Amino acid sequence: MTGILKQAHSVFGQAVPTEAELLQRARDMIPMLRERAASVERNRMVSAETIATFKAAGFFKILQPARCGGWEMNPAVFYKVLMELGRGCGSSGWNMMILGIHQWEFGSMDPRAGQDVWGEDDGLIVASSYPPFGKLVEVDGGYRISGTWKTSSGCDHSHWAFLGAMRKDAEGRMIDRMAMLVPRSEYEIVDDWHVFGLAGTGSKSLVVKDAFVPAHRAHSLIDYQMSDRAAHYLYPFNQVFFGAVSALIVGLAQGGIDEYIEQMKVRTDTTGGMPAALSPYVKDRLGNAVVHVRSARARLLQMMVETTELVEQRQLVPTHDRVHHMLDIARVGRDCEEAVMLLFKATSARGIYLDNALQRILRDVIAAANHITQNSDDTAGLLGGYLLGQKLPPMVFARDAI
Repeated sequence: MTGILKQAHSVFGQAVPTEAELLQRARDMIPMLRERAASVERNRMVSAETIATFKAAGFFKILQPARCGGWEMNPAVFYKVLMELGRGCGSSGWNMMILGIHQWEFGSMDPRAGQDVWGEDDGLIVASSYPPFGKLVEVDGGYRISGTWKTSSGCDHSHWAFLGAMRKDAEGRMIDRMAMLVPRSEYEIVDDWHVFGLAGTGSKSLVVKDAFVPAHRAHSLIDYQMSDRAAHYLYPFNQVFFGAVSALIVGLAQGGIDEYIEQMKVRTDTTGGMPAALSPYVKDRLGNAVVHVRSARARLLQMMVETTELVEQRQLVPTHDRVHHMLDIARVGRDCEEAVMLLFKATSARGIYLDNALQRILRDVIAAANHITQNSDDTAGLLGGYLLGQKLPPMVFARDAI
């Protein structure tokens, strides 16, 4: 536990806020985010002003390596910040999650990649689209990529982007899953983000015609081995990235709970005029929603406690634990979706009006729970098969089946 709570007083002479200070900054933003949430959805993107507010609070530096001007903190700190921001505006919190998680990747990459991005300005923002939509060809000194990558959240605020691609051998067999870092000059943003949930995330498509990616700007999303990287970068990629998505979803669901409490404290029954808060069903739904969300939050943070103990002793997280953690993470979407649906059903006809924030929160949670990281069906089967002695599939925990 001490590894998560203890933070350095400075990084290269730069004052580093405590976890408590960062969380308070996030909580202080909740009213502002709630006020802007409807306009964020209408505009289909988060405003530059909100991103600047996140930047001023230091949220983009939480996971950024110290050598790149960041604070090199434990990912659990970032998770907790997301859990607060999600209470205010799902789309804004989602942008902070996606645009802020990439800094962690640089901690295990060739240092030249961080220098390329932050050598002159350590506040530049990196977007992404990890699904291997594009084409990758190996060439001398690196790779050439082309194609269209969907759902790049917050890309309008980005200066660089990580793009996913499958690396194949001479016979066309997949041998690795890669992330390729490309500058803004190499991709075009296509505004095709017209969706019913998380509509304000601006998750548009990126088009690359033919870009060269030097080898030092590429890394494997699958390869998980020991190196001399700092302890907080020894976690598996899937744990850190997938867990961040789940952390934001916890925040979304907590925002639904907040909204429900506010509405039910003042609402009256239209048939008898009694306070809605006296209804046993109103109270029961609230209690069950709370335990769903608290359980999801506890799983995520317990996972971080357990793995922090390992990485701070410079040990990799064992495959056995990683398989369990994958379901711990993926189940969050379903738990939080069920929690908000419990609450929404108690709002009756009032809940369906577009000026009722709870319907937007429900749509956002449903959309977030559809993210690939929240696929608890396949992940449950993967864990079950593993415990029954079956091999794990390739390109998930290792390049080959294990």
